Amino acid sequence: MTKLDESAIIKIFQDKLENKKFVSEDVETFCMDKTRIVVKVDTLVQSTDIPPKMKLVDAARKSVVACISDFASKGVKPEFGIISLNLPKSISRTKVIQIASGLKTVSKEFQIKILGGDTNEGAELVFHVCIFGKSDKIVTRKGARSGDSIFVTGPFGYTSAGLKILLEKGKGETKFVKKALKSVFKPKPRLEFGLKSRNYFSSSMDSSDGLSTTLNEMARQSKQKFIIDKIPTENNIYSFAKVNKMNPMNLIFHGGEEYEFIFTASKKYKLTIQKIASQLKIPIIEIGYVCNGKGVYTKKDGKLYRLKDLGWHHFKR
Repeated sequence: MTKLDESAIIKIFQDKLENKKFVSEDVETFCMDKTRIVVKVDTLVQSTDIPPKMKLVDAARKSVVACISDFASKGVKPEFGIISLNLPKSISRTKVIQIASGLKTVSKEFQIKILGGDTNEGAELVFHVCIFGKSDKIVTRKGARSGDSIFVTGPFGYTSAGLKILLEKGKGETKFVKKALKSVFKPKPRLEFGLKSRNYFSSSMDSSDGLSTTLNEMARQSKQKFIIDKIPTENNIYSFAKVNKMNPMNLIFHGGEEYEFIFTASKKYKLTIQKIASQLKIPIIEIGYVCNGKGVYTKKDGKLYRLKDLGWHHFKR
C-alpha cells in the first residue's frame, strides 16, 4: 500500500472538491457582497502539539496564536474566533477552567471576540480554531521580485532547542533554558509589526513549519532564487548545539514552531521597515536577497549550498 504524505492527501481533497486551481497560502479569503473575509483554521492536538510541562492555559493560548501568526504575516487584523474542543471524558473541572482562562487571555491580548464553538468527547484534547478578519488584500507568498531583500522577524533556533530540552533532555545554561522554554510555551506572533508594515512587503509567510520550508515555498511560488547570506540566530544556539552534539543548522532551519514570519521587500523600503521594527522593538534580521533562478541557497565564503526543505510535514515517514 502506498504511503500518503500531506501533499498527496490535500490533492485528493482538491480533486474531489474540484478545487484544482488552489494555491497554498497562510489564510483563505472569500467575498460576501463587497466585503473580503479572511479566515484561518488550525488544529492543535495533545499528542503531537502539546509538549511535556506545558500548562493547559498556555496550550489554549498557543492554539489561537497559531492562527494569529498567519494573520500577522498577511498584514490582516484578526477580529472574531470560533473554537471547537475535543475533550477526554475524564477531564476535570480544574483543567477546563485552565483552558477557558487561556482562551480568555489570548482573546484579550489580541482583541479577538470569541463567538462560540463546539465541544465533543474524544480520546485526547484537541483544539480546532477558526479566526476571521477582513481586508481588501493580503500579502501573498508569491510576490518576491529579483533584487528584493529577505527578512525574518526574529532569531531562529530557540524553539527547536526548547523542544530538545523538553523531549530529549537537552542540556543548557539556566538563562538559555529559560529563554528556550519561554519560546515554546509563550510564543509571541508579530501581529502589530505585520499590520503596520504590510504595505512595504512584496511577499510574506508564517514560519511555523520551519524556516527551510518557508523559504522554499516562497521561492517556489515567486519563481525566484533566494540567497541566504546571514544565518538568523544568536551565538548561544551554536553553544547549545555543541554541548548536545547537534547540528545547529537543524535547530535554526528545520525545527519549526517559531511563529515568526519571513518577508521580502524592495530595498527602497528598508529604512522605513527598520524604523517601524525599532519602534515596536521587533528584532528583524536581513538574511539575504532574491534573484533570478530557482531554489534556496545559503552563501558562505562565496560558495552556494542548496538549502533543502526539511521542516515539519505532517504524515512524514
